[in-house]
Amino acid sequence: MQPKLQGKVALVSGSGRGIGREIALKLAHEGASVVINDLDPAPAAQTVNDIVAAGGKAVACVGNVTEAGFADRFVATAIDQFGGLDIIVNNAGYTWDNVVQKMTDEQWEAMLAVHLTAPFRIMRAASGFIREAAKREAEAGLSVHRKVVNISSTSGVYGNAGQANYAAAKAGINGLTKAMAKEWGRYKVNVNSVAFGLIKTRLTEASADADAKIDIAGQEIKVGVNPQILKTAEAMIPLGRGGTPEEAAGAVYMFCIPESNYVSGQVLVCGGGRP
Repeated sequence: MQPKLQGKVALVSGSGRGIGREIALKLAHEGASVVINDLDPAPAAQTVNDIVAAGGKAVACVGNVTEAGFADRFVATAIDQFGGLDIIVNNAGYTWDNVVQKMTDEQWEAMLAVHLTAPFRIMRAASGFIREAAKREAEAGLSVHRKVVNISSTSGVYGNAGQANYAAAKAGINGLTKAMAKEWGRYKVNVNSVAFGLIKTRLTEASADADAKIDIAGQEIKVGVNPQILKTAEAMIPLGRGGTPEEAAGAVYMFCIPESNYVSGQVLVCGGGRP
């Protein structure tokens, strides 16, 4: 049986680690050529090497998705290296939490930049290719669907205390998703978003170290969740546990395959049954 994404070309931002890496591996396993992105060269190269070693095709486009000019370079990498663009997964991001009275303008603007402005720029950068490709395909009598999957969060659907910035950005990406589904429907582009609940990654893993941090573009960001708080959160999930990055990738994959060609403008909650 031919892989479902054979011959497709995909962009996956933030795919050197965690959920993004698993999305890239899944798409590549199903036949897509994938452009890998990460802030750091090493994890991006590792994901590329793992895909190539498994018989797939991948190249890296290292850089910060919020930087001016990145979106054009990202899209150009797909077209120059693989000759086209069929799937965009806007996954890159992180959290920078605080209660509103302590939240700085920098924290607020950083979340909007990475979770909302960056996906907008990537879609804008891809728009010229998508319009021209759709026109050529229509003239040739071909029906080709392209896919955009924006990564949201249950915080953007239901809100979450201490995440005014993140929740606002993730609610925004759901609005952008619905707008672009209407705008790009004429080009046969399905635009959907997946809102993740508790998925176990380096940002959410249990950690007794209250000072655990990672560096993101020169900014130290607190990571990890108190083990007891994590245990309580998991107990509230009907399935009884947090999700894995592989399961998160599966939810994204569903929006990338031909079976979802008539699904657009939707927000899928991937949260183990917890609202």
